[in-house]
Amino acid sequence: MRWKRGLDVLLIILALPLLLPLVLLIALLIRSSSRGPVIFRQERVGYQGRRFLCFKFRTMFVGADSSTHQGYLEQLMNSNAPMQKMDAKGDPRIIRFGWLLRASGLDELPQLINVLKGEMSLVGPRPCIPYEYDQYLPWQKKRFATVPGLTGLWQVSGKNGTTFVEMIRLDIRYARGKTLWWDLQIILLTVPIVAMQMLQARQTRKSFRQKVRAGGA
Repeated sequence: MRWKRGLDVLLIILALPLLLPLVLLIALLIRSSSRGPVIFRQERVGYQGRRFLCFKFRTMFVGADSSTHQGYLEQLMNSNAPMQKMDAKGDPRIIRFGWLLRASGLDELPQLINVLKGEMSLVGPRPCIPYEYDQYLPWQKKRFATVPGLTGLWQVSGKNGTTFVEMIRLDIRYARGKTLWWDLQIILLTVPIVAMQMLQARQTRKSFRQKVRAGGA
């Protein structure tokens, strides 16, 4: 859709004066926290099942084991459990400041490159990992009827409190009825919701650490 592409490019251009210093700051934090590349590249599945290289700021130590994430994801896909992040209570694979980047979504800023390339949009379903896509049922793949995005209807509709099936249904609903005004509304809602998620992530980590200390006392 031309309006969607135009909105993406326009908002990125307007945000560049703010984004460039932020990107440089995050890159310096990652460099000072651990060895390895600043940018993490991962194959993802997007529009109509097409695969592309998705960019993110690296938030884990180089060589971190990803098999635990795959197992955790499979568990979420086959249960009615809320889609809480695996690192909500701490994860030794994550570098210093990594939890903050992940909780705020700032680790996904490099995906603006994917947006400019036309592989993603600012608003849309999250692009999934190939092994996740391979387990989708036919009706669930309807979420790929639109270009994936950095934020979306699922992200502003409860996200960590929703189940996998609820996420799929929200994404399909957006794919079928997306409009310019809906995109603008989702973008505006994303900011306060991300701030709330950061606060919740901080409180969860603090509570978990207190329990660990109490258990070891």
